[in-house]
Amino acid sequence: MAIKRIVIVGGGTAGWMAAAALSRLKTGHDLDIVLIESEAIGTVGVGEATIPPFVEFNQLIGVDEQDLLAASQGSFKLGIQFENWGRKGDSYIHPFGAYGYQMGGIAFHQVWHKFRGDGDKRPIQVFNVETMAAYFGKFARSADFQRDDVPPINYAYHLDAGRYAALLRRVSEGRGVVRKEGRIGDVKLDGETGHVASVVMESGEDVSGDLFIDCSGFRGLLIEQALETGYEEWTRWLPCNRAVALPCGRDDGAPPPPFTKATAHDAGWQWQVPLQHRNGNGHVYCSDYMSDDQALDILVGNLAGKPAADPNFLRFVTGRRKKFWNKNVVALGLSAGFMEPLESTSIHLIHTGINKLMALLSLDGISQTQEDSFNRLTAKEYARIRDFLILHYNATERDDTEFWNYCRTMDVPDSLTEKVELFRLNGQIFREEDELFTETSWAAVMMGQRIGMGGNNAIANTLDVADTRKELDEMEKSIRFLVQKMPGHGEYLQRYCPAPA
Repeated sequence: MAIKRIVIVGGGTAGWMAAAALSRLKTGHDLDIVLIESEAIGTVGVGEATIPPFVEFNQLIGVDEQDLLAASQGSFKLGIQFENWGRKGDSYIHPFGAYGYQMGGIAFHQVWHKFRGDGDKRPIQVFNVETMAAYFGKFARSADFQRDDVPPINYAYHLDAGRYAALLRRVSEGRGVVRKEGRIGDVKLDGETGHVASVVMESGEDVSGDLFIDCSGFRGLLIEQALETGYEEWTRWLPCNRAVALPCGRDDGAPPPPFTKATAHDAGWQWQVPLQHRNGNGHVYCSDYMSDDQALDILVGNLAGKPAADPNFLRFVTGRRKKFWNKNVVALGLSAGFMEPLESTSIHLIHTGINKLMALLSLDGISQTQEDSFNRLTAKEYARIRDFLILHYNATERDDTEFWNYCRTMDVPDSLTEKVELFRLNGQIFREEDELFTETSWAAVMMGQRIGMGGNNAIANTLDVADTRKELDEMEKSIRFLVQKMPGHGEYLQRYCPAPA
């Protein structure tokens, strides 16, 4: 059956991202898109940090970068600073760009390790422009330099999720998406196919559709409550199950740093996301080892300013739906699953879900092949991100609390064990197909959390020492030049995308 009407259940970041992307299909097609949301139902709205592919998503849907950042009080992000993860007092940055570049056909960290063993004392961080700019609070875009002899600058955004959703609502409605206000009271299924036929609003209005996008949050109104899809739980590997979010001002008047901060505490970790006019903060923790009151006290005691709202407590179960596309329902965002925001992948999984849907969707109808492909590809994506998040908890020497004792000694998936063992052996990192996290990402976290390389790829030992050392010197010099030329992050924001006061 042809798809003539798409119904999006739920607004927030996921709903309006889907609406903005799908609205492009209205051009040249007889297609209605309806989004149902209720102002009485709050959104989670804590996903304020993104990763670089999000920049391309906004280009795809036609949202101007300067408009986006001004409207969402946004700032730039060059990576994530992790504190207290390997040991208390440890600090490292997971940068968005690569360490150096491939030399002799092998990853840069292999060459660095060989020269480190030969007495070169330079830390690997000096060969990464994003890390060095983050340390000095600097920022610029590659487009600002227009030079081929400097490394590219990879970045993402910090943004106010509620303001971003409001911007996308304006974009979507401008393209003909119809928003309906109200709660859904019932879901009707087709007696023959088991597909969702319509949703019935509390007002009595019956909203039918051919394809439904479930963006209803943790409850999964369509994908779970109506279709009983099932859930695969991952709490044995990702044990945190609570969060408390609390925005605050920056009382010291300091400009926002160009990175997200993730600080490990006794039974979880705290995020700090700097926007132009405030910080987004939260404490992710495990209720088996810490009470809500303790978690809030730790969060309040580590804010950069006075709280700007009441604390928002959240409960979640890490894992994913057994199917992301079931019959004529596609789940996006929290309806699809939840992996905590440690590496800012929540919004990323929304937009890659939308990308796969747009690539697979045929308005002529829904086939089993489309459904199966979407589920297979999405399941792989979730599993690879899951392993990367588990690494942060398991790769630790902390033994100061029962929580960290559990994380350090827990069994982990074989796929992660293989990656760690290969890196310990000779620094090798194998990425599978279109895996999200790069060699630099894996190397940054493993080295940052004290997983050492026992050796390096043998090809590194075949490189000409004098020529390679000269190349390393030029690489470091180029990065130093670039960072010195960059303005401060706060100055850049005021010039490029100032948010209204």
